[in-house]
Amino acid sequence: MLNWQLLSFDEINNHLLYQMLKLRVDVFVVEQECAYPELDDKDHAPEVKHLVALQDNHLVALARLLPAGLSYPAVSIGRVVVSPSARKLNIGQQLMERAVAECQRLWPDQAIEIGAQAHLQAFYQRHGFEAFSEPYLEDGIPHIDMRKANK
Repeated sequence: MLNWQLLSFDEINNHLLYQMLKLRVDVFVVEQECAYPELDDKDHAPEVKHLVALQDNHLVALARLLPAGLSYPAVSIGRVVVSPSARKLNIGQQLMERAVAECQRLWPDQAIEIGAQAHLQAFYQRHGFEAFSEPYLEDGIPHIDMRKANK
């Protein structure tokens, strides 16, 4: 069973922070062979929340929820990642459902924007996101900007 938590930076202990950074680097930098500034000073910004899924006290998924104006003009979700060992468990769907719900709870009546890796466009469309940009390269990986309108 997964233990879901929504945490501010100040609520993250050293062990969880290490797991979060390791998972993000293992997937985004090593697995995807993409050198980019992972530590971007947004993790500890005011109002940013970290949605984490723990299984037996081991991090298996996380997403970063950001207020409007920090990454995009709208509220945004970023650093969406599932541990390779947990991908077969359909955690990605649960992660996005919870991330969207938390954004809507934290910042009601606001659109949510993401910079999605282009190959995941259909995944995000299943969660109500629609493309609003042409594909572009970010750190050598094709991306597309997507938005979920406020309801």
